[in-house]
Amino acid sequence: MGVEQSPAWQALQVHCDSGMGSAHLSALFEDTSRTEKFSLELDDLYVDFSKNRISEQTLEHLINLAEQQKLPAAIQALLTGEKVNDTEDRPALHTALRAHGYDVTGEAAKVQPDVEQALQKMAVMAEKIRSKHWRGYSGKPITDVVNIGVGGSDLGPLMITHSLQTIDSPVNLHFISSIDGTQTSNLLKSLKQETTLFILASKSFTTIDTLSNAETAKDWLQECIEDDAVIYAQHFIGVSTKPDKMTEWGIPPENQLLFWDWVGGRYSLWSAIGLPIALKIGMKRFRELLQGAHIMDQHFATAPLAQNIPVVLGLIDVWNVNFLNIHDKAILPYDARLKYIPSYLEQLVMESNGKSVARSGEKVAYRTCPILWGEVGPNAQHAFYQLLHQGTQAVMCDFIAPVERDDIEEGSQSERNESLRHQHELAMANCFAQSRVLMLGDDAIPESLKSAFDSPFKHYPGNQPSNTILMKTISPKTLGMLIALYEHKTYVEGVIWEINPFDQWGVELGKLIAKEAYSAIKEPALAEGFDSSTKALIDRVAK
Repeated sequence: MGVEQSPAWQALQVHCDSGMGSAHLSALFEDTSRTEKFSLELDDLYVDFSKNRISEQTLEHLINLAEQQKLPAAIQALLTGEKVNDTEDRPALHTALRAHGYDVTGEAAKVQPDVEQALQKMAVMAEKIRSKHWRGYSGKPITDVVNIGVGGSDLGPLMITHSLQTIDSPVNLHFISSIDGTQTSNLLKSLKQETTLFILASKSFTTIDTLSNAETAKDWLQECIEDDAVIYAQHFIGVSTKPDKMTEWGIPPENQLLFWDWVGGRYSLWSAIGLPIALKIGMKRFRELLQGAHIMDQHFATAPLAQNIPVVLGLIDVWNVNFLNIHDKAILPYDARLKYIPSYLEQLVMESNGKSVARSGEKVAYRTCPILWGEVGPNAQHAFYQLLHQGTQAVMCDFIAPVERDDIEEGSQSERNESLRHQHELAMANCFAQSRVLMLGDDAIPESLKSAFDSPFKHYPGNQPSNTILMKTISPKTLGMLIALYEHKTYVEGVIWEINPFDQWGVELGKLIAKEAYSAIKEPALAEGFDSSTKALIDRVAK
């Protein structure tokens, strides 16, 4: 029996059909205490989920569903290191990477010495580069570091370093992920071989995207450096779970940072994959990032389900997807520093829960993962908000914003500070106004303006659900809390839907078929057994 046939699911369906499914948010907000009932706060995060089409009874039903699906036991299984990734027969122990040796038991406790040892080596390496003691082949200190990776080995460090761009760094960071070579070629034109260091980041150390870019980087270095041993020793660092493959490629052991198979790629920024983050903000602040995530881990482990932020937000997504038939989610940060948050969450959520087969091996009979997309809010307002406000489909939204800016000097009345403060207040006003109009529709229009909107072309139906997540400021700690929140929320949804959020077989197949297609491009005769479309496309490239 699938979860859709279970008593708790059926009770939710009855609740939806009996009126909650057709309720409008404007009517629900006639309860003036609604926001107090449907908001939660933890440390420097405040989460307002009142703009969802839910009632207290809805939440009660959702909590019953979570208990029926044994969510509390599943949370403990994740955090203690049980093999929750059953299709690959291993734990998903990313939370152990940020535990600092505290508040963990089971396998999570056993791996703490290994985690700390890896962090210590990472700290030494980061400090050597940041202090200008890491030298290139000519004796000049490294000024530019290029991270070569793809997926989690790129998006995580890119997202965090961009978010923390107001923190000064002694090195310039760059990121290469595209396999087509354009990104690599354009970047290398602006760099110098004698002062450039490459981080080759790949969990398996077999990813063709990453290795092809690394070969191009090595060829570029060989234009100035005759001795390959010097190239590997002074201009490459490897980060992987495969030390033997790094050594085979040429990277010496002292330049290798390791993590483990139980760290999924999209959960790996907390590990040595986060070296670019440590280079940007220093190891002390990198540990603050880990601390923020650990705060959320402890909340996830100990808070009652009804006050547990990842649990509540995950259950509301289940309600929206499976009962209100909302299958799209927009991630809308209102600060340009959070530009890469939507891309990061696209991978985290869709690679985790974009599944149609339950843990039992049976095809599911209900929808699972929503389609995620997004953009920095002010840009999005001039792009796809038209669809959000007047389109034909419902979309749930997450608005994310900092309450304060850390680059505004407290008490200072300088013109620059006043301008930044003014811009920040404008951004917050837009954030709150957009979620309000999405919720209320025409009811948000002031009486004095209603005559100007008396047209079918200017009708706003509203009733679009959203969450608003406010961070005190954008800091390593709050970013750690935010990303861990979404990790755990994604896991909650996987537990309810009875799918494994930690494998990614759909990704693996594409990699294998790509190798086959590449061989056919090099030797067109190998394409004879392909379908006519693929064969014709390969023939055009081969010619």
